[in-house]
Amino acid sequence: MKTSARNQFPGTIREIIKGPVSAEVTIEVASGIRVVAVISARSADALGLAVGKRAYALIKASSVVVAVD
Repeated sequence: MKTSARNQFPGTIREIIKGPVSAEVTIEVASGIRVVAVISARSADALGLAVGKRAYALIKASSVVVAVD
């Protein structure tokens, strides 16, 4: 895989919540550190995503949203 994204985090898929249109995918990139992304359900299927599989979180700097509890 070749990409120009600088913010690449390898990790393991911990949770997938699928809806009819979108899927929320949680990737654990380090012990206790998780990245959550919302992608289309079609993309989740096409990528063959499944809990326990390895994946990369590619983060575009202008798309980051930070929140606290």
